[in-house]
Amino acid sequence: MRRTRAALVAVAAGALVLTACSSGGGGNSKTTENKDARAKQSKSAQQLASQITFGDDAASKGPAEPVPGAVSGGTMNVLERDSYTHLDPGQIYVSNEGQLATLIHRGLTSYKLDNAGKYTVVGDLATNSGEESDGGKTWTFHLKDGIKFSDGTPITSKDIRWSVERMFAPFITNGPAYLQQWLANVSGTDYRKLLPDGPYKGQHLPDTLLATPDAKTVVFHFPKPQTDVPYLFAMPGYSVVDSAKDTQQKYDKAPVCSGPYMIKSFDPGKSMTLVKNPNWDPATDSARHQYVDTFAITFNHQNEDSTKRLMSDSGENQTSVSFDNTVDTDNTPAVVGNPAIYKRTVAGYQPFVGQVAFNMKKLTDFNVRKALALAIPTKSVYQALGASYGAEYAGGFISPALSGYQKADPLGKIANPNGDVVAAKKILTDAGKLNTKITYAYANSSAGQQYSVTIAAALKAAGFDVQRKELPADTYYDLIGKVDNPYDIYASAWGADWPSALTVIPPVFDGRTISDQAPNYGHVNDAHVNSEIDRIEGLTDPAAAAKAWFDLNTYLLTKVIPGVPTVYYKELQLFGSKIGGAVYNNMSAGIDATKLYLKP
Repeated sequence: MRRTRAALVAVAAGALVLTACSSGGGGNSKTTENKDARAKQSKSAQQLASQITFGDDAASKGPAEPVPGAVSGGTMNVLERDSYTHLDPGQIYVSNEGQLATLIHRGLTSYKLDNAGKYTVVGDLATNSGEESDGGKTWTFHLKDGIKFSDGTPITSKDIRWSVERMFAPFITNGPAYLQQWLANVSGTDYRKLLPDGPYKGQHLPDTLLATPDAKTVVFHFPKPQTDVPYLFAMPGYSVVDSAKDTQQKYDKAPVCSGPYMIKSFDPGKSMTLVKNPNWDPATDSARHQYVDTFAITFNHQNEDSTKRLMSDSGENQTSVSFDNTVDTDNTPAVVGNPAIYKRTVAGYQPFVGQVAFNMKKLTDFNVRKALALAIPTKSVYQALGASYGAEYAGGFISPALSGYQKADPLGKIANPNGDVVAAKKILTDAGKLNTKITYAYANSSAGQQYSVTIAAALKAAGFDVQRKELPADTYYDLIGKVDNPYDIYASAWGADWPSALTVIPPVFDGRTISDQAPNYGHVNDAHVNSEIDRIEGLTDPAAAAKAWFDLNTYLLTKVIPGVPTVYYKELQLFGSKIGGAVYNNMSAGIDATKLYLKP
């Protein structure tokens, strides 16, 4: 249950390396805190998590709740840093493509954010979020009436089956693998053996795993109980594909859309134009709107560029927004310090948690790892990411936005983010480990260079013999992702795929997943951790599972210490004065594009 290498590099590097690059040498010294800004950024993530429920038929029935004051019409300009590499749902995993997917694709379920700020997993193409039976092994979905592709073709259970089965095909290499692994009851890529060619040579999954008894019914039979199925099908990577018009590899550039918008034109690396899908029926969709006539998307706008354009609010910048770009840290003080500009922002959590991972293949002594954890000053990472506008001090490896969040700080990193070199040095002295050599690898971004100096200085003060090793930002994860890498400690980040620690603890800490480019960067292989992962994955009560994941998080922090958590990632986004309906969606980790409209 781990991300593919390509997705991991694109997403995690984007959170850690690319976001850090935008700090431009450290916005921390310029960032002035503002009480209203802190209030906007610090809305209770625990409250958000507690509000997420699995919706029934009534909650899943369209149309979506109207956005107050919304009007239809007009062209909205969208300023994006990154172009879209993948448009095929099965190849979508990274965050910017996931944001686009909320406009052009639909799946069995989706997240609904109402006007009161409550999140619900609802049926999207399905009539509800799923009907569970057989102790969580069987999940049944009934399709809504009136659901169609953009060409007017009705969406049926055949399309859902096809969309699932094509995920096993060898050309699908970038999307999520959870569903395939659950059906095949394996980890890693061995799931492909279940249906090596996908459905393209006439083979299909047996009805004992996936049944489509009629055009409106889809039944999944999992070998093991799976309580997170409604979350799973809300992932963009499991959106529907038109079985009659699947062009395999070519589908990635010209997919048939099912959401409220469809692609009119796409010039990769330059621009994309979205227009209204005439065959999207709002009566079938409880989560999305179709207010804007046209989204005119242009690429290659770095965070600094989009921030300055939107701050100016001149000309077409008034009708401009960015789905993904954050306010760059150098301009953050000017944004939060000017009430007229600051009122045009939204803020919230990204799914990522940062850590400085310890290479347990090399750092085998528990006392050395504990001393490292106590000494490392996480404040330097926090500052490099824009202080409270880009980060929050982390006490554990699980984000506060996840279900059942339990605040904990066993290593004292929230209470003392400057680190405790005195306590660390005592541990080393008592253990006879003074002057232990540490090779510290860091990305050669401006922020990485900045905070690595502070961290290295603290470790030296604690009694370590530290060697800093600069790595290229663009290949950073390739280098630290090697099992036999020569480094002792290095920063990494991981983002949950849905609001459950099931998508955090197993991929990052299961010793059976250790391999080149797997996200277990600390090479943790602890017998208790492995057995607990198996036990918790078998729990059918989501609340009990959530508590168990957090208990295991505490065990990792106190009995293993495979790294030190640094920050929970946050985001501040800016938009033009004629943009209406702007709210931050913590589930998609960005401004909610489905609610936007243009003010008259």
